[in-house]
Amino acid sequence: MDWNWLDGTELRHLPAFMTSLAIGLLIGLERERHAGVKAGLRTFALVALFGALGAFLSEQTGSPAVLVAGILIVAAMIITAYATDPTQQEPWTTTVVAVLVCYALAAMVWFDHATTAVMLAIIITALLYFKAELRGITTRLERRDLISILQFGVLMFVILPILPDQNYGPYAVINPRQVWIIVVLISGISLAGYVAFRLIGQRYGAPLLGIFGGLVSSTATTLVYARHGREHPELAPTATVVILLASLVLLVRLAVLTAFMAPQLLRTLLPLFGFGLLPGVVSLAYLGWRNRAAGNNGPVPDIKNPTELRTALAFGAMYAGVLLLAAWLSDIAGSAGLYAVALISGLTDVDAITLSSLRLFNLGALAGGQVAIAVVLAIIANTVFKLGLVLVVGGQPLFRRCAGTMTAVVAGLVVALVVTKPAAL
Repeated sequence: MDWNWLDGTELRHLPAFMTSLAIGLLIGLERERHAGVKAGLRTFALVALFGALGAFLSEQTGSPAVLVAGILIVAAMIITAYATDPTQQEPWTTTVVAVLVCYALAAMVWFDHATTAVMLAIIITALLYFKAELRGITTRLERRDLISILQFGVLMFVILPILPDQNYGPYAVINPRQVWIIVVLISGISLAGYVAFRLIGQRYGAPLLGIFGGLVSSTATTLVYARHGREHPELAPTATVVILLASLVLLVRLAVLTAFMAPQLLRTLLPLFGFGLLPGVVSLAYLGWRNRAAGNNGPVPDIKNPTELRTALAFGAMYAGVLLLAAWLSDIAGSAGLYAVALISGLTDVDAITLSSLRLFNLGALAGGQVAIAVVLAIIANTVFKLGLVLVVGGQPLFRRCAGTMTAVVAGLVVALVVTKPAAL
């Protein structure tokens, strides 16, 4: 709603108070559902208004002491209400903290952080509401689960921020932070899959993991689940679905990237993506039907290392090696450098060559046909590389499961190049 008409009037502060009141009502609505609490719908609404008033008076007087005194008063009142009730048996710390947070959020609204305050209020209300579900999750966590979460936290929030974001080595293509992002990516996908299997199960978790993996990194997803498929034969049907679905989602993701980066190329690239996607979807649908007919939905396997740290480090090293190879080949390939780089860099990362090619097209340095060929070559190289990963890491049984669909995708892309002849465009 546009509140500009209130500017210059005595009601100009009304939006801040109304937003604060809404935050109090939202949190209070959840607390009102619980019997025995000392702060419900009306109390939280009043506390939110008190927080906005405290911020207003603090601003008018130029002293933060007013705002601080307000939160101390609120804390003393709610603690006294619980402490003086001899019949109180339930833990009351959650409600006390929620009241104080409500006061602080209202103060944030006054100081022009309304969007952040509302977002936090929604998150806080969700945390309060899903108490039973969160408690159920924590009771199912084992020691190794907590260790895995801590490992991922160290990889993501301790090591990654301190790595230099600079290029080193021959051809200046080795960026420590970017290489470590690959390590974090593989560990994150592995941990997310483990959690999904524990909470959702294989039947519904596999499609979600395949879609998520395709949106993030189909190569990393293939590596992780090829390993699981080999170590846990009962997981092979699920691993197959995850790997193949991630590979197909890759084509959809590239189409979306093209629509944003160079929409004028959609008429050139969409038929190519369609030729690869259609046979893959048909083959995957047949595999899914066959798995359901055979009842291949076994128990969740006992995964010993949910973060796959050793596998992630090994793949990060291989990724750095491929970057060096791509830079060297581009240096010696001459006029064929674009397609050579597409084949080599596509082994581990299709996005890089796709985004760079679309950027060069927008600058007029590449023709649409050249971009189409480079992107399709990268997809083919990436699909062949993932199929090799499945064979080496996952073994022949998993390879036989995936080979048909992935070969169909490659064949469709090759046929698309021959039929559409994008270089002539």
